[in-house]
Amino acid sequence: MKKANAQSADVATDAAAPAAAHEDFQATSVDDIANAKQAQARAAAAKAAVAKAASYSAAYTGPTAADYLATVPAGTSYSLAAVLAKAETYAGSPYQYGGATPAGFDCSGFVMFVYAQFGVSLPHSSSQQGHIGQTISLANAQPGDVIALNDGSHVGFYAGTDASGSVMIYDAPKPGGVVGLRPIWTSAYHIQHFGG
Repeated sequence: MKKANAQSADVATDAAAPAAAHEDFQATSVDDIANAKQAQARAAAAKAAVAKAASYSAAYTGPTAADYLATVPAGTSYSLAAVLAKAETYAGSPYQYGGATPAGFDCSGFVMFVYAQFGVSLPHSSSQQGHIGQTISLANAQPGDVIALNDGSHVGFYAGTDASGSVMIYDAPKPGGVVGLRPIWTSAYHIQHFGG
């Protein structure tokens, strides 16, 4: 057997690699990246909604709720049937968050706009509309009164009942929807009456 010639070297301790320094970097997970992309998408959607709302406002040139309130004296007599009939003239108007004209309504903007045409000033807030006026029983409700969800999240016009006895609401429903008639989807609501 032949002996291999091995080499060896002595390395001074001061020439050895220095200890690695600790840096404050953090790893990014796939979930972190996905969450960041979702946050960016939500921000872009919110920005687009604001721009869309501005374009709706710019496109509508008719009277606003404030215009009606300035020309119809407060306390003007009206019937609830006339209120609902006026609301029905806006069938098909698109839902628009923050909207309060036929170019685009949100739920409280729709109720506010219609009632303004009868001299009734309401806030542009579903929770506030659900707490002013007089709360009445369903048995005493008339088409044209306001249905308000108990949690303050939605309002619309009480539109009677259908053939099966379902309570009907005439409202501006949600993004992507249009003003129209549909059955109420919850029992957690009450009826508000505003003069008339």
